[in-house]
Parts: sequence; structure tokens; C-alpha cells
Amino acid sequence: MEIKISTQQILKVLYIVAWIIFIGLCIEAGGIIFNTFFALFINPQNASTMWGMDLGDLYQNDSGRFLMLTGYMIITSLMKALMFYLIVKILHDKKLNLVQPFNTAVACFIAHVAYLAIGIGIFSLWGIKYADWLLQQGIVLPETRYLGLAGADVWLFMGIVLLVIAQIFKRGIEIQDEYELTV
Repeated sequence: MEIKISTQQILKVLYIVAWIIFIGLCIEAGGIIFNTFFALFINPQNASTMWGMDLGDLYQNDSGRFLMLTGYMIITSLMKALMFYLIVKILHDKKLNLVQPFNTAVACFIAHVAYLAIGIGIFSLWGIKYADWLLQQGIVLPETRYLGLAGADVWLFMGIVLLVIAQIFKRGIEIQDEYELTV
């Protein structure tokens, strides 16, 4: 007995997984935003238990530095959520045409995801550099992986690879259009 899994079935499973990840990333981004503003404007003690991280030493040292580091965390988490929103949207709108995969919607999607990945990589890198600088100043911080800033090099690598794929899709669209004109 052989089980065959079609591409449509895989896309349905990926659609569900993308929704789950998107919801999780939205919760993470919202939690960081809420806890940052809660610590800044309502209860400064919240910085010690902010979203499972202890940023109390940073907040006590300088609230501006606290806002700067959490700003990097907020930007990267929002960009990650936006990336999965784009994934959910393209799967929901059924713009993935498997008969003619080279279309402008897919090319734009790949380019947007590439730019988001590069953006995440850049802001993660800046956040890591800023956290390292804060550590050199003697401020106690959690590891960068707990801050959601780790993996900047991977995000940059993925963004560059996706840009190359976007250019391949762009050329594929040109070839497909030329073929349709000749027929």
C-alpha cells in the first residue's frame, strides 16, 4: 500500500502551520510592545519580569537604553510576524498557480519576503551589537537568543538567497511572457 501526498495537501498543511506561527509571532510582538510600554509608563518593576526576561538592570541604568534595546526587539518581532502574514496571505489568496508558477504575484511575494529577511537580519545585528555594547558597560542582560535577536547572519543569508530566487522568478516571467507571445 502506497500513500501519495499531493502538493495541494502539503500546501494545506503548510497553510495551517503558517497560521499557527503567525499567531504565535503576533502574540510575541504584542507582548513585547505591551510590556515595554507598561514598564515605561505604568510600572517600572515590570522590566524585571518582562516577557520572561530580566531587563530590570538595564531599565534602572537608563530607560532610554531600555527603550532602544526593546525597540530592536519590537522591530524584529513585527517583521517576523509580517513575513508570516505574507505567507498566510499568498496561500489564502491561492496566488500560487502550480500550472504557471512564474507569475508576478509570486515574484513580488518572494521579493517582499527577501527584503523582510534582510531587514530582520540588519535589525537583529544592530540589536546584538547594542546588547554587546551594553554588556561592556557592565549592564546585566539575558543572552541574545532570549531577546529574540539571535541569528542575524542566518536572516541575512536567507534574504540574499531569496533575492536571487526573486530574480530567477523575474526572468522566468519574462521567458513565459515571450513564449505566450510566440504561440
